[in-house]
Amino acid sequence: QVNFVVCQLFALLAAVWFRTYLHSSKTSPFIRHVVATFLGLYLALFCFGWYALHFVIQSGISYYIMIIIGVENMHKYCFVFALGYLTVCQITRVYIFDYGQYSADFSGPMMIITQKITSLAFEIHDGMFRKNEDLTPSQRCLAVRRMPSLLEYLSYNCNFMGILAGPLCSYKDYITFIEGRSYQLQQSEANGKEDTKYEQTDPSPNIAVAQKLLICGLSLLFHMTVTKTLPVEYNIDDNFRATASWPVRFFYLYMSLMAARPKYYFAWTLADAINNAAGFGFRGYDKNGVTRWDLISNLRIQQIEFSTSFKMFLDNWNIQTALWLKRVCYERATFSPTIQTFILSAIWHGVYPGYYLTFLTGVLMTLAARAIRNNIRQYFVGSPAVKLCYDIITWMTTQVAISYTVVPFVLLSVKPSFTFYSSCYFCLHIASILVLLVFPLKRTQKGSKKLESIQPVWSKKLEEENLLQKNSYSTTNNSFGQKQEITCRYQALKQ
Repeated sequence: QVNFVVCQLFALLAAVWFRTYLHSSKTSPFIRHVVATFLGLYLALFCFGWYALHFVIQSGISYYIMIIIGVENMHKYCFVFALGYLTVCQITRVYIFDYGQYSADFSGPMMIITQKITSLAFEIHDGMFRKNEDLTPSQRCLAVRRMPSLLEYLSYNCNFMGILAGPLCSYKDYITFIEGRSYQLQQSEANGKEDTKYEQTDPSPNIAVAQKLLICGLSLLFHMTVTKTLPVEYNIDDNFRATASWPVRFFYLYMSLMAARPKYYFAWTLADAINNAAGFGFRGYDKNGVTRWDLISNLRIQQIEFSTSFKMFLDNWNIQTALWLKRVCYERATFSPTIQTFILSAIWHGVYPGYYLTFLTGVLMTLAARAIRNNIRQYFVGSPAVKLCYDIITWMTTQVAISYTVVPFVLLSVKPSFTFYSSCYFCLHIASILVLLVFPLKRTQKGSKKLESIQPVWSKKLEEENLLQKNSYSTTNNSFGQKQEITCRYQALKQ
C-alpha cells in the first residue's frame, strides 16, 4: 500500500512535468508514447518487482493474437486469452502464495490492462470488420478504423497515468489526447455543434486536480481514523449477533460498509487527478463555459451515498468498469445479459468465493429492484411530499441492500459469508425471490415506456446526464444515439 501511494504521488508529479515539458505542441506523439510507456513500466517494476513482466507478456501476446488471427475473430481470442491469463495469475497469487492478503497484488493493474485489451479488440473488430449500419451509436463512435502500432498499443495499456489504478479509457480518447486533439474535439461533443469560442483554448486542469486531491485527503483521513473503528468483520461477531437487536445490526451493517468505501474513493480519485494533471480527461465545457474534467472519472461520491436505487448506485460506482461490462458483454449478449454481465464481473474481480456470492446476490437484488421500481414507483410521484417519503424509504432500502450484498466481497471466504447470511436468515435473498414471483420481469419491461413518461423533470435530467456520460447498463436511447452520431461525424471531419 505504501509503494502504491508513493508511486501514485510520483506519477502525479510526472504528469505535471509531462503536460508542461512534453505538451503535444512541443513534442511529437512518438516521444509522448515512449515516455508515457517507459515511465509506466518503471512504476510497475518499482511497485511489483519482476511481477511487472506479466503486464508486458499479457499485452505482447494479445497484440500478437490480433495480428495473426485477423479482425474477424481476434476479439474473441483476445477476450478469452486476456481474461484467462488474468484468472491464472489470480489463482496462483491467491491459492498458492498468499490467500487473504494483498501483498504484491500485481493482479490489480492486470485487471485494468485486461479491460483495455478486450475493449480495444472489440473496437477494432467493430471498426474494421462489422458494417457501420450494424453498430450501435456508441459502438460506431468508439470504433477503431486502423490497427495500432506496437508502441501505441503498449502506451495505451501501460502508460504511467493509468497502469497502477486506471481508470479505463477508450483507445480513441487516449490517442486523441497523445496527439493533442482532445480539446477541440471535446468542445464539439459538449455543445453538440462546432463553436469557435473555445476552439483555440488549452484549459488548465489545476482547479480540477486540486479539488480531487482535497477529496483524496479527506478520504484518506476518514479511512485512517473512522474505518478502523468500524470493521466489517464485527458483523459476524458471535457476541454482537447474540446481543444486538435487528435495527442495531442493520445500522452497523450500513455504517461498516459505508466506512469501507473511502479507500476506493481515495485510489480512484487520485488516479483521476493524475490523468487530469497530464491534461487527459477533459470533457468539454458546460453551458456556463466552465471546464469539465470527468471524461474518465470512476465514481460520483454524492450519487453513491444518496442512491435511491440499486441501479443508481451501480451507475455511479466504478463507472469505467461498468462501461466496459456494458460494451463487451451487456450490449452483445444474446440471452440473459444481466446475469452474463454479473458473471463476467465476478470472474474479472478474482477467484475469492466471496466475489461470486456477492455478484450472484447482486443479480437477485438488481432484478428485484428493477421489478419494484417499474411496477410501483408511479404511485408515489404524484405529490412532492409523497415523493420525498418514497425517496427516503428507497434510499434506506438501497443502502441496506447494497451493504448486505457486498459483505462477502469484503470477507472473501465462504464460511464467514454464510455465517453472516445465515445470521440474517437470508432475509433479503428470500425477499428478492418473492418480489420476482409477484412482479414478473416481462411485466416490468412492457411498462418501462409508460413509466418514463410520468417521471418528474429532475429525474429525467439526471437520467439524460447519465446517458451523456455513457454510464448505464441499459441500451442507448434514440436521443443519445443522435447526439453521438453528430459528435462522431464532427470528429471524422476534424481528423
